[in-house]
Amino acid sequence: MTQPGTMTAMSKAMQDCVDACMSCHSVCEETMSSCMQKGGQAQMQIMRALIDCSEMTRMCADMMMRRSPLSAEMCAMCAKACDMCAEACMAMPDDPQMMRCAESCRRCADMCRAMA
Repeated sequence: MTQPGTMTAMSKAMQDCVDACMSCHSVCEETMSSCMQKGGQAQMQIMRALIDCSEMTRMCADMMMRRSPLSAEMCAMCAKACDMCAEACMAMPDDPQMMRCAESCRRCADMCRAMA
């Protein structure tokens, strides 16, 4: 019997989604740092996508962990942000960090769509 005020355990799918969001957040932050070190090569569209994705994945993971009733809607928005970021990163196919970020974003988008 569950005590009042306690939460049920997260499903494996939800925990996997939280993990994918946190991993994607981390990779986006690393990619932003890489872009800033390169200077002029980083286009504003790519930076905006990275920032949006980084913030959205962190918030999505937080909402899932606290079992927010808005988490399904947040997962749908997060998937969209991840798709946009993956697309933006693909503009620099010769950059290994950008390709790593695009892959992480795609994985996260797929996991979030499954939760939405």
